[in-house]
Amino acid sequence: MKYLIVGLGNIGDEYRDTRHNIGFKMLDAFAEASNIAFEDKRYGFVAHCRVKNAEIVLLKPSTYMNLSGNAVRYWLQQEKIPVENMLVLVDDLNLPFGSIRMRKQGSNGGHNGLGHIQQVLGTQNYARLRFGIGNEFTKGRQVNFVLGQWTDEEEKILPERLKIVCEIIPSFCLQGMDRTMNLFNGK
Repeated sequence: MKYLIVGLGNIGDEYRDTRHNIGFKMLDAFAEASNIAFEDKRYGFVAHCRVKNAEIVLLKPSTYMNLSGNAVRYWLQQEKIPVENMLVLVDDLNLPFGSIRMRKQGSNGGHNGLGHIQQVLGTQNYARLRFGIGNEFTKGRQVNFVLGQWTDEEEKILPERLKIVCEIIPSFCLQGMDRTMNLFNGK
């Protein structure tokens, strides 16, 4: 079986270590743990690996967050992967920092990257892993918070949380969404 794991983020050095780029950061952690490297390809940075009988394609779209659906559609078609074998890794303001929640489907929750994927694919029925970035900002400062750097305290906790994500990805591919949600949601 073949799977597409998509990490959402924005390209460019100015976005590299921002909260909004946690999708890229999660994929980078998995690629490093798997000893694989990304290649600059059409619509994104792509890496391939195998875990047991699962062939995994990792994608970091180079289309910017608000146009992520273009890259997702292209790579689903290019690799002949059904939508039900896709997992999107994304930041979530509505979850406390470091919390991880998986969902089989649902609304985009105001997230522009998820919104564009939903618009382009014509469905909201795809798996996503939401990584909580918290909402420690004052009124009118949401964009600055989301595009802001991690605090020192958050930086200390991130490696442990990223280790869990590195367990979730193969679990999703080998055991399926329901089993993976039962194992990891709320962890």
